[in-house]
Amino acid sequence: MRKAVLAMVVASVPAVFAAMAMAQAGDDAPGFRVCNQSFDVLNLAVGQPSESGFSTRGWWRIAPNQCATLIREPLTARYLYAFATDVFGKAVLAGAVQMCVEPRRFVIDGAADCLVRGYLDARFIEIDTGRAKGWTLFVAARPE
Repeated sequence: MRKAVLAMVVASVPAVFAAMAMAQAGDDAPGFRVCNQSFDVLNLAVGQPSESGFSTRGWWRIAPNQCATLIREPLTARYLYAFATDVFGKAVLAGAVQMCVEPRRFVIDGAADCLVRGYLDARFIEIDTGRAKGWTLFVAARPE
C-alpha cells in the first residue's frame, strides 16, 4: 500500500486542523472520499480539472467521525483540490489555490475572476494523488 502525507495546517477558532491524505491501495475503492476526524461538522467543496480549466462543486456536510464520497468515479487527474469551512463559515481547511465557491450548493466551471462572475473566492489545498484511482483525505483536529 502506497501512502503519502499532505502537511497543511490552518488555524480556526478555536481549533487547529490538520489534513492528511492517504492513498487507497488497488482499484477496489475508486474515487475521492473525505473522512472528518475532527469534533466539528465540516462543509466541504472539491475542485478538479475540467474542460474549462477547473470546476468546483460543493457543499458536502460531513459530521464528526463520518466519511463522505465526493467523487465516485475512478480518479483521472493527478491533482484534486479541497476547501472546508465549519458551520459558522470559517475556513478550517484552506490552502493557496484560488477557486470559486457559492454560499449554497454549487457547480462552477472555471476558477478565474470569481468575484467578477458573482462568486466568492476560496483558497483550496492541492492534493497530489500520484495518479491513484482512489484517494481518501482525513481531516483531524490537531491538539493545541
